Amino acid sequence: MDAALRRSFDDDGAVVVRNCLDSDQLALCRGAFDWAVENHGPNASMMFEGTEQQSHVDNANPNAKERLDELVTQLPFGKIFADLWGSENVWYFAEEIFFKTGGNSARTSFHQDTSYLPWTGKHWGNAWISFEAVPKKNSLEIVKGSHRGIQYDGPNFTDPNDPTSPLHGEAAVPFLPRLPDIDAELARDPAAYDILSWAVEPGDVVLLHPHSLHGGAQTDPDFPTRHTLVLRFFGDDATFRSLPESNSGLGRGGILFTEEMDKLKDGDRFRAPVFKKLV
Repeated sequence: MDAALRRSFDDDGAVVVRNCLDSDQLALCRGAFDWAVENHGPNASMMFEGTEQQSHVDNANPNAKERLDELVTQLPFGKIFADLWGSENVWYFAEEIFFKTGGNSARTSFHQDTSYLPWTGKHWGNAWISFEAVPKKNSLEIVKGSHRGIQYDGPNFTDPNDPTSPLHGEAAVPFLPRLPDIDAELARDPAAYDILSWAVEPGDVVLLHPHSLHGGAQTDPDFPTRHTLVLRFFGDDATFRSLPESNSGLGRGGILFTEEMDKLKDGDRFRAPVFKKLV
């Protein structure tokens, strides 16, 4: 990673790395994605289920863990994130699967992954991998610099007409304020937020800090289908931060949280043997 990319990730919370994956690595990722769609886990769901805009999402499938732990050893992300963060160690956390099809899937509402997972610290990173050439208008969008900002409650992804419908709600008041309606504010004033987004080709990878406010744009008739694999990693400066109970299945007591993880208190280092060490 060059110095400019390191500065951009630190300042902005997201960068794009062009030609990050070669054709063989991309094929391995696509194979893992296709397997996960056909063999979904207990956290698989339909975002905005029951609406015409629903789309498939899956998180941390325990049936895919061995396969994905092996996959990440064949990808460059351990070295990339070590360089990007200046971290001596890098661990793989888990995957997320997005499958939008039909030409009318809703955008993924702006959110922070840290609303759903008990994470804090500088050394967290998502690798956003799409298998299509994605136009900028259909790509991932990130609020520049928001990785350094306030922690909001997350949306519950049930109503595409209410992108701020809270996940935790009263259980989080006053600690996690309700998310602002970023899309509505941008519609009124395009300068309300500084949005980062890139058109990407297969092999390009967007790297973002998961505390960043981010969301995936919708599909449309010109770009009807998007297959996206997200791989998540953490480094030395990664600590535990408790959250109210959530429906994500990934919080305390969730499928990745072993007995060692259940003993963690706020501020403890985020560590457990269940996570694959890459560097």
